[in-house]
Amino acid sequence: MEATERSSERVLVVDDESDIVALVAYHLAKAGYRVSTATTGTEALEQARRELPSLVVLDLMLPGLSGFDVVEALRRGDTTRKIGVLMLTARQDEPDRLRGLSLGADDYLTKPFSPAELVLRVKAILRRIGGSDSRDDVMRVGAIVINRSAHTVEVHDKPVDLTPTEYRLLILLAERRGRVQPRSNLLQAVWEAAPDIQTRTVDMHVQRLRAKLGPAGECIETVRGFGYRMKPANGDE
Repeated sequence: MEATERSSERVLVVDDESDIVALVAYHLAKAGYRVSTATTGTEALEQARRELPSLVVLDLMLPGLSGFDVVEALRRGDTTRKIGVLMLTARQDEPDRLRGLSLGADDYLTKPFSPAELVLRVKAILRRIGGSDSRDDVMRVGAIVINRSAHTVEVHDKPVDLTPTEYRLLILLAERRGRVQPRSNLLQAVWEAAPDIQTRTVDMHVQRLRAKLGPAGECIETVRGFGYRMKPANGDE
């Protein structure tokens, strides 16, 4: 049943190494996803705009148009900005990972990777993107208005364009406003990751979320040595 429910989810796999493409495509198809493939950044953008996949598994080191360029272009497009992105990189350098996350990628894996872990990360990203919560359609935190049913965020009546991960992070902080959220808890709740890995991922997304919210982002406080807290404001709902 689970595979049938996921069968409508299309995943685009992009890598210039044919063996990596074949490996990833095989395991994703086996898990019940519809899979398409591309070997260059230009081809990936064309297919993403044409097919509108739910998620792109994207190698960063592509010839010509790099994976970084592809992420940036996806996030700029009106029809592609909500597509999930899982980065694949052979580089262990933290700056490369942080650059990809800062451009709007949702998660990353370093090569070599476990196909089983890749499938789980794809599943987690898609669950975050497609997840909804019907407890309250609208939440307000100061000038920030979050409409759950419409999946929109406004600040002072102006729309704020968030990636699915940024949106999920904002929802969680807003739901738990006034309470400190350790980075490890945020990783587990938002990224569904083990609590002992890559806490810098949280820092990068919080930094970008604050920037997009503008002055309203000041309500997200850094609690040094612990994590983050969203300050409650008078009149919050």
